[in-house]
Amino acid sequence: MKVGISMIYKRVDESAPNPGVFALECEKLGLESVWVGDHMLFHAEPKTPFPAGGPIPDHYAHFPEPFVVLAMAAATTKNLRIGTSVLLVPEHEPLAAAKRIATLDRLSGGRLMLGIGAGWLREAAEPLGSDFPHRWTQAAEHVAAMRALWSQPAASFHGKYVNFDRIVCNPKPAQQPGPPILIGSSDKNALKWVARWGDGYNPVCFVTQKAVSFMERKIAELKAECAAAGRDFTKLDITLMICLTGDRPQTQELLARLADLGVNRIVQVSASEPLFEGDYRAKIEHLARIALP
Repeated sequence: MKVGISMIYKRVDESAPNPGVFALECEKLGLESVWVGDHMLFHAEPKTPFPAGGPIPDHYAHFPEPFVVLAMAAATTKNLRIGTSVLLVPEHEPLAAAKRIATLDRLSGGRLMLGIGAGWLREAAEPLGSDFPHRWTQAAEHVAAMRALWSQPAASFHGKYVNFDRIVCNPKPAQQPGPPILIGSSDKNALKWVARWGDGYNPVCFVTQKAVSFMERKIAELKAECAAAGRDFTKLDITLMICLTGDRPQTQELLARLADLGVNRIVQVSASEPLFEGDYRAKIEHLARIALP
């Protein structure tokens, strides 16, 4: 089982580590990957309810720009993979995003993974160009357009949201036809999208005790969608975002059960506090002790 960790900031200030320093610490401990979320903007008085219930945590207004953070993480490491979880695709202009993503993947030696979503905070999404009621249709089109730019010498694309002719976008990403797209969404159609145009699936399950039953259900549904779409389920990258809370024996048993279901990576994400609040080194060292082989 591959083990990663999500870089969740309380504030982007002197209280948080340099991403490059943090990433190097993770690589030395043996972690496989580091991930960072995406909220380019926030709203001062949001009316949209928080999907997890209760008030929106204060740190949601303090997410950094993800590709800046991941570039700094890649610059100090050699093998550590880097990922977005999740990039809110409709909130990024696709031609500029394609250039940033391709450059980062090329310069990191093909270490980038794109966990993607479509956003839940309407008040912040729409100023960034999201067609919020149809945001997953928009996300699928943005991904298709970026894949064309990443894989073709001169690409053309014509859709509802993206239109261009004979555009050259260099450098090309090291991974072809682009970094893997891992869809992270609780939408009722998410597994259908994974089977039809995704490279993987990265849901979140904060209730650790329910992780096995949650993934049993989701993977059974995903296998059915793959069969309907003619996709090979075994080729998909299945990642689970989870808050590991047990000791080493409990955690190793949990990871073995998840691996049997087809999960090949877990990413530690706290359900209660940002990673960069308090002693982050104690947190990553504890993760390494309980989760690594």
